[in-house]
Amino acid sequence: MTNKDVQQKDTAAWIFQVWASFILATAGTATGIIYLPVDIWIKSFVGMGLIFSIGSAFTLAKTIRDNYESKIIKE
Repeated sequence: MTNKDVQQKDTAAWIFQVWASFILATAGTATGIIYLPVDIWIKSFVGMGLIFSIGSAFTLAKTIRDNYESKIIKE
């Protein structure tokens, strides 16, 4: 089985929905952090947590995809 045999295409609607969901979730959370009734250092700490969580999610998704694709190529 080659990598060509397993290619999967997402529709434009799905790609739009995924990006819209990501942007809305990130913007909503960031807005919530901005309007928290706490000191700036607490907002900064929570904001760093948001950024770290987003970066970790992208890294995890890429790692899972890469591991999956490497298994397909070996088979």
